[in-house]
Amino acid sequence: MKVSAMNCHYRFYTLDDFFKNAKKNGFHYVELWTGPMHYYLDYQQYLDVQILKDLEKKYDVKVIGICPEQTNPKPNNMAMKDLDGQVRVYNYFKNAIDVASQIKANHVVVTSGWAYLSEDKEQALNRSANMMRKLAEYAKKKNIILAIEALQPRESILVNSISDLKAYLERVNHDNLKICLDLGAMAKAEETINEYFQTFKSLIIHCHFVDGNPVGHLAWGDGSRNMFNDLDDLKTHGYKGYLSFEIVNQRYFEEPWIADEKSIKLFNEWSESYENK
Repeated sequence: MKVSAMNCHYRFYTLDDFFKNAKKNGFHYVELWTGPMHYYLDYQQYLDVQILKDLEKKYDVKVIGICPEQTNPKPNNMAMKDLDGQVRVYNYFKNAIDVASQIKANHVVVTSGWAYLSEDKEQALNRSANMMRKLAEYAKKKNIILAIEALQPRESILVNSISDLKAYLERVNHDNLKICLDLGAMAKAEETINEYFQTFKSLIIHCHFVDGNPVGHLAWGDGSRNMFNDLDDLKTHGYKGYLSFEIVNQRYFEEPWIADEKSIKLFNEWSESYENK
């Protein structure tokens, strides 16, 4: 297992600041959240990928995945209702896939999108699955995996749990759609790492790995989760993907590098203890 930093809590710093501090804290990998203050991406355009390649080379840090903005009120809703909006959403995620492909990343993180609370949920799920299927096919041609994570009920009512994810994968029915295990959504659903692996096994190819009370996108040590127990569970199931520290809470905005330092320090302590067993 390898850890990667994410730039969500660096929103008041430059992308160069993020890469510099990731390197300083000992990270070899990062997952890029496409916050517009760092790397602009929409349905018509995206910044020159050479910006990312130059940062990778400058700091010897590899971008392993792209995490596009896609939750309400962002316009990039996988379950978009109007037809013109669906064209924009498809092109938005297509651009994210193209960026991932050009920098030789591994995956793009996706979600089901969200439904209006006044509409039929089944119709929104069908729209979402149809969009996801088209994007999974495009991503496959680009050698990029789509990794879907569950969302918390305050974000979307479409896919919140293991059973929701299982049903959604069956609905999409495409072999290029895999699972991103998000510990926050998992905790909110009162589910466990073991239950995720019992259901999805090798389909789990990525993990948003954060502490919480039980949720909150916190640095490790600031919540109620036990990192060592979680890592032991992941190891038991043979997980070999990346663990991204998706730290978002605003308490870290002024000094985001401290949250990363705390988290990777704990991970390194586990690694050392595991090797000495």
